[in-house]
Amino acid sequence: MLFRNRIASSLLVENSQTGKLSLIMVIAVLTLVFILILAFSLNASAQHGYDAPCCSDISRQTLGNKDAGKNAGARQVAAQVPEGMVLVPGGEATIGSERGLPAERPVFTTEVAPFYMDKHPVTVGRFRVFVKETGYVTFSEKIGDGIIFDHAQATWVIAPGVYWEYPLGKENEKAPDDHPVTLLTYDDAVAYLEWAGKRLPTEVEWEHAARGVTNRDQPYAWGEQLIVDGEFMANTWTGRFPEKNLGEDGYVLTSPVGTFGETELGLTDMGGNVWEWTSDWFRSYRDRDTPYEPGEHSEKVTRGGSFMCNVSYCHGYRVSARSHTPPDNNMFHIGFRGVRDID
Repeated sequence: MLFRNRIASSLLVENSQTGKLSLIMVIAVLTLVFILILAFSLNASAQHGYDAPCCSDISRQTLGNKDAGKNAGARQVAAQVPEGMVLVPGGEATIGSERGLPAERPVFTTEVAPFYMDKHPVTVGRFRVFVKETGYVTFSEKIGDGIIFDHAQATWVIAPGVYWEYPLGKENEKAPDDHPVTLLTYDDAVAYLEWAGKRLPTEVEWEHAARGVTNRDQPYAWGEQLIVDGEFMANTWTGRFPEKNLGEDGYVLTSPVGTFGETELGLTDMGGNVWEWTSDWFRSYRDRDTPYEPGEHSEKVTRGGSFMCNVSYCHGYRVSARSHTPPDNNMFHIGFRGVRDID
């Protein structure tokens, strides 16, 4: 009996030790599994860029928004940007300038929804595709003339036979495909954009885009100066107006889109080259929130300046500069670009 009790006692000790060992093994296995799951999760997060510093471009485009959910939404929107367009982030926009012309005052602040904008003005080549597919006939072609600047006479003239494809007439060469299309009225621009599934920007949208994200207070879309390190930043009039355009920036008339670089948002030609139609009727900023019924002499706002602008008389390539012209004006220094709403 004593021997049997000793055996039983021994078995109880062994079973107790075995149980402890089993418990330790279970804990060890669970700990290992937990570590593996945690490591996998961290690796997956890094691969998806949730905390990756390489996403600085997204942060810049979203006005420095550090909310993770909103940044994720911005990444999704950025991935869906239509070809040939850029994402212009929304936000609070200060419009106008106290240092500009009277039409640029009073300065006001407004909210702008995000939108897509054409990287550059619509080109001759793209407009040609539109004409071939639709058979569209422009206003210039219907009336048989357009408005150009005669450099020999140093004056503006109504020239017969000029239109978008031959902005200097058929006795001269065709407009190059990579130059902005010109000699189009407001309605011509709208017709093209309806075909392309776009619309004209408002002048607030245009200025908001030109000001970019970080260079909000600078006079030009590219920064502080027209000439940087000896290089011109835009296609404007160089020389004494109206006697002689010296073409010191490389061009006397229009230039290929994108020649003078991009803004921080990736836009080109947001100053100089051609004025651009906007959807707004021209009136004082003081009246911007009041009802408006356009009349016979109402004019549309154009933005951006052109190759005809010089600081001595037309500093139109500043981001806040406004000009205006009748919607049926067909001139060889006015073009346009489109925008598209974000659903």
